[in-house]
Amino acid sequence: MSKRLNDYLTLGRSGLRVSPVSLGTMTFGDDWGWGAAEAESRRMLDIYMERGGNFIDTANFYTGGTSETLLGRFLAGRRDNAVIATKYSLNTEPGHPNAGGNHRRNMVRAVEASLRRLDTDYIDLYYLHVWDGLAPIEEIMRGFDDLVTAGKIVYAGISDTPAWQVARMQTLADLRGWAPLVALQIEHSLIERTVEHDLLPMAQELGLGVLAWSPLGMGMLTGKYTREDIEKHKGADVWSGTRSAVVSGMGGFSDRNFDIVDVLKQVAAEVGHSPAQTAIAWLLAKQMPTVIPILGARTAAQFEENLAALEVTFTDAQLRRLDEASAITPIFPHSFLPRVMPQVLGGASVVRPR
Repeated sequence: MSKRLNDYLTLGRSGLRVSPVSLGTMTFGDDWGWGAAEAESRRMLDIYMERGGNFIDTANFYTGGTSETLLGRFLAGRRDNAVIATKYSLNTEPGHPNAGGNHRRNMVRAVEASLRRLDTDYIDLYYLHVWDGLAPIEEIMRGFDDLVTAGKIVYAGISDTPAWQVARMQTLADLRGWAPLVALQIEHSLIERTVEHDLLPMAQELGLGVLAWSPLGMGMLTGKYTREDIEKHKGADVWSGTRSAVVSGMGGFSDRNFDIVDVLKQVAAEVGHSPAQTAIAWLLAKQMPTVIPILGARTAAQFEENLAALEVTFTDAQLRRLDEASAITPIFPHSFLPRVMPQVLGGASVVRPR
């Protein structure tokens, strides 16, 4: 596991060098009522870059565009040292049907607006943010390729999309000689491991670097909540503006998740770090594929504390306990294939080298 932000990794099938932890900027700007003001946001970016961090994640939707605007302001004079990832898809003008979605018109419209807000000539990594199930994959991938050819983006990525659709898109790009996808952004944490069924193996096979959003399970893995919160926040409106409402509305308050947190707290005490740092370190310890956590925070002190996850060291036994506590039940065909594999191999020992 990397111990420093400047122990760079190449991203997916590309040669792009990025830090093993990405700075998430959804909290840059207080437009939504719970983010960080400008000075605090700048301090987080300064802490990250002073330590050698270069991989910065934003989106055109975050804080109504303020996140991108602040980044453009903060990166003046050091833009070339940053790898900026931003996204399009979420509707930025409610009531305007073409101001959201995956289609080419919104892609072109959104990238131009992001370039202006970020005050840059190019975007290093441009994601489709959320799959809408409406735009043809040919339209999307040709649109990405045209933006790469025009020099407006350098690489394309995808977020929050079914594995089979991502596989179709990557295969089409390879067959047509278009710019491929190099990154996959998904929710992944100790309490959200269902991505291990298909999304992570797909990323490994097709050459996509993996970035994990909400590595702290919307705050569950900080250990600050208790089982009393299950009833206390039942039926909470996810869009009410409070973090506890988000956790509850997204299904975070469950007996299973609190069982996972109990084990997390035990391991955290053993390694001498906080539950949050320990949960992030669990992601950093994963291999095949390597996972890059996206760390966002509301204060510079909180962000700096979370970066200490790079210092956590586990024993094999501690990792096994975390894995076992958060294990997911295999789904078909993954639950079926191991049962018939002896008949497939016919008694031979066969492994695929990596």
